[in-house]
Amino acid sequence: MAAELILEHAEQADTDFLVYTGNFCGYCKALKRLLDGRSHTFTEYNFDEHTGLRKQIVAATGHRTVPVVFDIREDEPRFIGGFDETNRYLK
Repeated sequence: MAAELILEHAEQADTDFLVYTGNFCGYCKALKRLLDGRSHTFTEYNFDEHTGLRKQIVAATGHRTVPVVFDIREDEPRFIGGFDETNRYLK
């Protein structure tokens, strides 16, 4: 079910990336600056604003920290990882 939720979020987004974040997360803020700086659009879901969402995303990805980033420019969402992985991915 968790993977289907990610697909649903990706299908609803009309952006380049799908990003799951949390409040008070420095890496989340840095990621958004990185994407903005490279002129990439993103759709953000904040775990602190969506009860139970973190558990579902962790179940689908195994990634326990924020941010959680997907490239959704292709037909299927591509899981990238967090800030460090996204920074390397975009170079």
